Amino acid sequence: MPAHPSPATVSAARVLVAGDAMLDRYWFGDVERISPEAPVPVLRVLTTEERLGGAANVARNIVAVGARAGLLSVIGSDEAGRMVTALAAQHRITPYLHEDATITTTVKLRLIARQQQMVRADFEHAPEAEVLTAHLDEYRGLLNDYDAVLLSDYGKGGLTHIARMIELARAAGKPILVDPKGDDYSRYAGATLITPNRAELREVVGRWRDEADLTARAQDLREQLRIDALLLTRSEEGMTLFTAEGAWSIPAVAREVFDVSGAGDTVIAVLAVMLAAGMPLRDAVIVANRAGGIVVGKLGTATVSYDELFGQ
Repeated sequence: MPAHPSPATVSAARVLVAGDAMLDRYWFGDVERISPEAPVPVLRVLTTEERLGGAANVARNIVAVGARAGLLSVIGSDEAGRMVTALAAQHRITPYLHEDATITTTVKLRLIARQQQMVRADFEHAPEAEVLTAHLDEYRGLLNDYDAVLLSDYGKGGLTHIARMIELARAAGKPILVDPKGDDYSRYAGATLITPNRAELREVVGRWRDEADLTARAQDLREQLRIDALLLTRSEEGMTLFTAEGAWSIPAVAREVFDVSGAGDTVIAVLAVMLAAGMPLRDAVIVANRAGGIVVGKLGTATVSYDELFGQ
């Protein structure tokens, strides 16, 4: 591990997260019989839990490691939106949440039996353009209060103005990290760093034959978009960082994989904190890789702490 920033340095780091906030609901129970109505298991729900999801989970990860996070997003005027607001306060996230009465807050409901996920149900709706415009106006005013900007794109409509958001953050001299979605990365042009996984990058550049072909495709994409760095997360293969200096890979942290839910959120959150704290990019990637290795050993959208990362 590289030399790490002190707890005081991390606690002073400020990251503004903008994107699609969600509520993750978990229903835990036991399956003891098959339904007489259809050949499906019957889950007897014993406990329930609610956690921040999407961009809100990214903000939660930033706070968990000891830094400060602001969350700019759109939620519905509903029970799930109120729960997102309450959980944000509970986790000491500074909320900049816009309510839109025409939508429902995005909810991901997971049914889990004996630590195994049986099914997930998603409830979602895109926000109105008027709410997103107000979102952009507030974002512009917040930039000077933060050291780094993290745009968490889940494709739910919360980052319709992402090209303008990147432009404004660049003008303010802030590093911009993007967790991308979809097959059109042109809207991320000018960002400091993007963090696609293998499936996401393949959707944009096509299948690669070998490492040399991957490097050529990734570097071509990075240069086309005028992005300083592309960090490819590769699950059991670790990570590869593509910059103007070339490609640089690090292996995955060896440990048992229990649940990959939210691992990408943890990686980009820790990366943003380390960069906001002044750590060089490669060192920040090493720390983020360790964070990802820790969080996949936990159930659901989990987090890592400063002590877990640095062993203090």
